[in-house]
Amino acid sequence: MTAIAKLISGIIILTVPTIAYGGYFLLTILSGYDKIVLTDFQKSMFRAGHAHAGVLVLLSLIAQLLLDNVQLNAGLLLALRIAFPLAAILVSGGFFASAIGRGLTQPNGFITILYVGAFLLVASLIVTGIALIFPTQSHGVHGASYSLRPLC
Repeated sequence: MTAIAKLISGIIILTVPTIAYGGYFLLTILSGYDKIVLTDFQKSMFRAGHAHAGVLVLLSLIAQLLLDNVQLNAGLLLALRIAFPLAAILVSGGFFASAIGRGLTQPNGFITILYVGAFLLVASLIVTGIALIFPTQSHGVHGASYSLRPLC
């Protein structure tokens, strides 16, 4: 594991207690221990935000290992390493932010955050997937030349 993968993975792992606390808080609301009144829409969005946070943080950790095995220029590689956890923040945050407000029954304008995160996630997955399937065979201008033959 490279030093940058270790650093970013360590930072990502430090976010897990906040996700766990969010689950505890969500449980207190859904079980009625906390007297916060939420609509069914808000409860659903908060559940989705919590679930996506957990899953996408795990994906971010896996991505750090996968990115150690691709041949991309340093700038793009760093951008991908940051994009995965950033997408986790934006997607889960978008679920939460779009449901904030008294008595909401549909998303507010902050739903855009979710869409930006989803786009970032999909773009990162596509670039990483292509880099894993089609490794660099030779280095052309500026070290960037990609093979069109998959690994088989």
